[in-house]
Amino acid sequence: MAVATTDRKLFLGARMKRLRRELGLTQTRMAEDLGVSPSYLNLLERNQRPVTAQVLLRLAEAYDLDLKSLSSDPDSAGATGLSEVFSDQMFRDLGVARHEIAEVADSAPGVAEAIVRLYRSYLDQRRLTDLGAIGRPEEGGASSPSVIPSDWVRDFIQDQKNYFAELEEAADELVAELAYEPQEFHNAARERLAKRHGIQVRVVPLDVLPESVRRYDHHRKRLFLSEVLTGAGRSFSLAYQLAILEYGPMLDAMADRAGPPDRPTRALLKVSLTNYLAAALMMPYAAFHEAAERTAYDIELVRARFGVSFEQACHRLTTLSRPGARGVPFFMLRVDSAGNISKRFAGATFPFSRFGGTCPRWNIHTSFRTPSRIVTQIVETPDGQRYFTLSRTVSRIATPYAGDDSELAIGMGCELKFAERLVYSRGIDLRDPVATAIGPACRICERPACPQRAAEPINRTLTVDDFTKSISPYPFAAG
Repeated sequence: MAVATTDRKLFLGARMKRLRRELGLTQTRMAEDLGVSPSYLNLLERNQRPVTAQVLLRLAEAYDLDLKSLSSDPDSAGATGLSEVFSDQMFRDLGVARHEIAEVADSAPGVAEAIVRLYRSYLDQRRLTDLGAIGRPEEGGASSPSVIPSDWVRDFIQDQKNYFAELEEAADELVAELAYEPQEFHNAARERLAKRHGIQVRVVPLDVLPESVRRYDHHRKRLFLSEVLTGAGRSFSLAYQLAILEYGPMLDAMADRAGPPDRPTRALLKVSLTNYLAAALMMPYAAFHEAAERTAYDIELVRARFGVSFEQACHRLTTLSRPGARGVPFFMLRVDSAGNISKRFAGATFPFSRFGGTCPRWNIHTSFRTPSRIVTQIVETPDGQRYFTLSRTVSRIATPYAGDDSELAIGMGCELKFAERLVYSRGIDLRDPVATAIGPACRICERPACPQRAAEPINRTLTVDDFTKSISPYPFAAG
């Protein structure tokens, strides 16, 4: 495998230094691991020498790394987030160049993240003020929360690349103890709850749990599940309860170590970590990874093999980042028919706006016209990166109140270079594909002549005149 080329030198000093600090190593110790001198490592970390292919391979062998995590384009999530921040109108006069943004994100990722968090807090306050939820400062109104729990938790999970080795190890431990076949998880979990914890599981009518789908009665040791849950939903509820009972202290410790800013955020983080562990119990890493690879990532087939829902299988696919057994690095979105994003996960790069929605040209939105059918599309982002995507609708939990809004859409995708490993790409010319040009949210997208543009870019000037009708309703001057 080629890891470096003669015509492109790799300067990875900041990332090597960050890796060394994360591992708690001195320069001398890392130099020993890599078979180089401390002085040479010092030159590498200061970008005074390019990283050779040999050093990259030694890094991978010594620390069990995915080479892509070091040698990938520095215009990553950090640079993308900063690009969105500096496209705001308030920074227009600064003219911050992309290479400056990439340099800051690469050399000072903590500073980049701090800027992004501060900008998000500013947006939250402005949005709440516009909605009338808080008063304006000049009117003596109360200030908005410093952080929105769901945003904080989502960013924390993404910072971990949606992979938690500690939770995977815990799941493997319990799975080995239960010794069940994939389709037998429900019965194994129910038996474990009864014998180990003395808990009875009851499926109850909707009117008993009108506003929830799961409730645990601590005093009577009964787990109540709503009748509206599907089989996969009931299994997940059992897995969640089992995860809390078996690994509660570990989950508490992980939530505390993350350093959430307040109690609501910590509570949401613990629920998210427990959800991760529950999914790992239902879909053990090694077995799930093997099934995904053997079936060429046929989600329907894998879903049936483990007795899980389409959405549960998609979510699990974004977590396959175990060193030595990595899967295709997917990203995943869940949206409603109005375009609101309720889930956003990625095992690697994520091509969409951190602060806005998705591009209307991505067919996740049109998948509502073909319910339960998988539709594929190759998309190209403004930086020239191409992704293979697939979308499908899923149903919400069925209730008497569910009407036309009972469906959500799941969007999955990966970099085009991984598409040949997917069953969904068969028959598609991946070497010369037809790619749909998409962008981030319209307010920060600079693609010209887009007929679906909903607003002009906030860092560009409108060029509307009386004599010309452009393709886009909001033509703008080039930067």
